[in-house]
Amino acid sequence: MSIDTGDRTEAPARAESRQWTARMRHAAESAFPPDQLLPDRQPAYMASWIYVFGVLTVVSLAWVIITGCVLAIMGPSWWHVSSTGHFVNSLHLWSVEAFFFFMVIHLWGKFFMAAWRGNRRLTWASGVICFLVSVGAAFTGYLSQQNFDSQWISTQAKDGINSTGAGAVFNVLNFGQMLMWHIVLLPIVVALIAGMHVLLVRRHGIVPPFAEGDDDAEAAVATGAVPAEEPA
Repeated sequence: MSIDTGDRTEAPARAESRQWTARMRHAAESAFPPDQLLPDRQPAYMASWIYVFGVLTVVSLAWVIITGCVLAIMGPSWWHVSSTGHFVNSLHLWSVEAFFFFMVIHLWGKFFMAAWRGNRRLTWASGVICFLVSVGAAFTGYLSQQNFDSQWISTQAKDGINSTGAGAVFNVLNFGQMLMWHIVLLPIVVALIAGMHVLLVRRHGIVPPFAEGDDDAEAAVATGAVPAEEPA
C-alpha cells in the first residue's frame, strides 16, 4: 500500500501495476466495464417473457431475505403468536414458493434454449448449483418452524440422512443447528452464488434464441437479421 505524500505527479504505470489494489481494480474494470455492468440497452430479443423469470427469481429471493431477517429479529414466539408475525411468516413462505416456481421455469427455459452456448457454461452451472443449495435452505427452513410439521419432517428425514452417514454432522433433530444452517450458512451461499450468476450474465450477456435454420442466433445478430439492441 503506497502512502499519499501530497505529490500529484503521475507515477509510472509499471510501478502502479505492482500494487495488489491496482491489479484488482484493473482486473475488475476489464472483466466488468461500467457500461456492461450497468447497461442502459439490451438486445431486442430480450423482449420475451422467458427472460423475465430470471428477474422474478431475484426479486423473490430479495423478499425471502427481507422477511427472513424480520422473523430472525423477532423470534419464534412472535411468528407463532402475533397476528403480524403470522402475516410475515406467511409472506416468507410464499416468497419461497414464488422463488422456486420462478427459478424452475427459468432453469427449464434456459435448458431448452441451451443457455450454455457462447462460453456461458459457468453461468448455467452456477444457476443449477444455486437451485440445489436453495433446496437445502428450504429444507432447513421447514425444520425450523417449531410445529408439528417440522417435527414430522425431521423424524421422517433423519433415517434417510443417517443412512448416508451425513447425520453425524447434519442432525435434523437438532433445532439450533438447523436454525443456524437456515438463517446463516445456506442463505449466505445462495446469495453469493446468485450474485456470481448475475455478474456472469452481465459479463457474457443473455443467451440469444436459436435462429431459424441455425444453431446460434448470434450469427443472425451479426448479419443484421435480428436487431442488436433496443433501449432497456
